[in-house]
Amino acid sequence: MNNPVQLGLLLLTLTIIGIAGYNVYLLETTPPERSYAEFLSDLEQGNIKKVHFKGQMLTGEDRFSRTFGTFAPDIATLLPRLLEHDIHITGESDRESGTSGMLKILLPGVLIFAGWMIFNKKFTSEKSGGRRSSRFTPIKGERVTFADVAGINEAKEELQEIVEFLKNPAKYSRLGGRIPKGALLQGPPGTGKTLLAKAIAGEASVAFFSIGGSDFVEMFAGVGASRVRELFAEAKKNTPCLIFIDEIDAIGGRRSGGESSGASDERNQTLNALLVEMDGFGTNDTVIMLAATNRPDILDPALLRPGRFDRQITLSLPDVKGRLKILEVHAGKITTAQAIDLPAIARSTPGFSGAEIANLVNEAALMAARYNKTEVDMDDFEEAKDKIIMGLERKSIVLSEQDRRLTAYHEAGHAIVGLLMEETDPLHKITIIPRGQAMGLTQQLPLDDRLTYSREYLLNRISILMGGRAAESLVFGRITTGASNDIAQATDIATRLICEWGMSAELGPIAYRRSTDDFLGSSAQNTEHSELTAQHIDREISRIIGDCYEQAASLLKKHNRFLHTLAEVLLLNETMDAEEVDIVYRNYLNEQDLEHTLIKTSINTHANNSYQQTEDIQ
Repeated sequence: MNNPVQLGLLLLTLTIIGIAGYNVYLLETTPPERSYAEFLSDLEQGNIKKVHFKGQMLTGEDRFSRTFGTFAPDIATLLPRLLEHDIHITGESDRESGTSGMLKILLPGVLIFAGWMIFNKKFTSEKSGGRRSSRFTPIKGERVTFADVAGINEAKEELQEIVEFLKNPAKYSRLGGRIPKGALLQGPPGTGKTLLAKAIAGEASVAFFSIGGSDFVEMFAGVGASRVRELFAEAKKNTPCLIFIDEIDAIGGRRSGGESSGASDERNQTLNALLVEMDGFGTNDTVIMLAATNRPDILDPALLRPGRFDRQITLSLPDVKGRLKILEVHAGKITTAQAIDLPAIARSTPGFSGAEIANLVNEAALMAARYNKTEVDMDDFEEAKDKIIMGLERKSIVLSEQDRRLTAYHEAGHAIVGLLMEETDPLHKITIIPRGQAMGLTQQLPLDDRLTYSREYLLNRISILMGGRAAESLVFGRITTGASNDIAQATDIATRLICEWGMSAELGPIAYRRSTDDFLGSSAQNTEHSELTAQHIDREISRIIGDCYEQAASLLKKHNRFLHTLAEVLLLNETMDAEEVDIVYRNYLNEQDLEHTLIKTSINTHANNSYQQTEDIQ
C-alpha cells in the first residue's frame, strides 16, 4: 500500500478494533461489582461460598453460584470472620494487576507498531536489495499497426517520421537533426487518436506506456507530480519507448495567475512536473511523447512551445474516401454478403467518425444475428444506420389515424419541396414510423461531403424545413407543434446566414456574431452590435424565413395533386426510399403530360369545330 494516508487509516482502524476487543474481554472476565457492606451482610447470613484475594481486591462466589467482586479496605480484620464461617480462601500477589494495567497502556502502541511492520514489509525488503514494482508498465497485447488505421492518411504520413526515429535513431543523430520530443493529437471524439498512438508503437515495435490525464490527478498534494516523475523514470529504463497521455487537458489546462484552490494547485504542480520532465529529455533518450485531447484551446501555452509538444496534428472527421477505407477495415472482420455496397454505405454516412463507423458495422452484425442470418447484407446496414441516426423504432406507440395522416402530409411536404427545388441534397428516405423523439422523418444525404455552402443552398434548406408546416396549413387549414424542430433549425440557419456568414443583402458582409466552436460541439458566441442593428437583424431573419415559407407553400399549391398522392402512398407503406418516391413522381408527371395533352386536344378540336361552323355559314 503506497498511499501513507490510507496506511495510517488502516492502522488506526486496527488499533481501535484491538482496544475494543480487549475491553470486551475484560468486561466478560470481570465479575459484577458488589458493595463491601452487602458482602459483609451476605457473609453473616452464610451466603458466601468462597473468596479470592488479589491485593485488596476481593472476588468470590456465593451459594447461588453467582460471582462478584468488591474492595476490602481491612483484610486483617476480615480474615478471622471468613475463617469463622468456614469460607474457602485463596489469594495471589498484586504485581499481576500492575502488569495488566501496563498491558492496557502498551497495547495500542504494540498494535500500531505491528501494523507498521506488516504493511511496510516491502519497503524494508527494498532496502535489503529488493525492487519495488512500478504502477507504470509497458502495455502488452495485440499488435496494432498502420494497416489497422484508415481514413487519416495525412496524420499517418506526418507521424511516419517518428516511427523511423524510434526504429533507427542513429540515422537522425548522425546528421545533427533533432526529432520532435512530442506530438499532440487533437480532433473530435472517435477520430482514432488512441488507435493511432498504438499503431505508432506497433509499427516501431517499441514499449508503449499509456495513461489517462485523470490518473495523475489526486486530492493529496504532490501525488500527481510524483506519478509523473515515476512514469518518466520507468520510460527511460525501457528506451526506445512511446508515452501516450490521453485527455491531457485534465492536467494541462491553462494556468491562472489569481488565487486558486487546493485542487488547482495540485493540477498545476502536476503540469509543472510534466514540463520539467519533458525538458529533461536528452539527445540520447529515445522517448517520444504523444498526447490526445478534444480541447486544444484550453491547453497551457507552455505545453505547446517548441521543445515539448512540437507538433499539433489535427485528426478531422473522415471524408467519403476515408469512410470507405474504414468500412473496409471493419467489414473485413465480419461475414458480409457478396452484394454488399460499401461505397453506398460510405456516401450515406456523412459526418460519421471512425468510432461511429465501427459501431455501425457492429450494429449491422447484431441485426443479422437477431434475424438468424448467415451473413450481413445491405438491409442490416440500412436498419443499423437508421437506428443510429434516427433512434429506435417506437413500435409500442399507438397513433390515431388523424395523427398518421398529419405526419404523412408533413413529411411529404418536406420531400416535395426538396425534390422540386434546385441545389438541394438528394432525398434518401421518408418514414412516418416514430423513431426517438420524432413522429416521422425525411432524410436527405449529400452526394459528396460539403465544405462550403452557397446562399442558394442555405435558403433552399430553410424552404425545405418550412415545407412540413406549409403542407399542414394547406391541407388541414391548421398548424400543429410538429414543426417545432424545423422552425428551430430554420431560425438557426437564417441567423448564422446573416450574423456569421454575411449573406444578407440588407446588412452586408459583416460578422455581427463571432462563434468559437471546439471539437466537442459546444461554442461560445460574442455579439458585437448595437440595439438598432439587432432590430434590423430580427427583421431580416423574419423576412428570410417568411419568404422561404411562401416559396414552399407556392410549390405545394402548384403540385397539390402530387402532395396528396405521395401522402397516400406513404400512409400505406410507412417508409419510402428515394426510388419509390421517384416512381410516384414520374407517374405524377406522366399524368400531368396526359392531362395537358387532353386539354390541348380539346382546345384544338373546339377551335376546328368553330372554324368549320364559320365556313358553313359563309
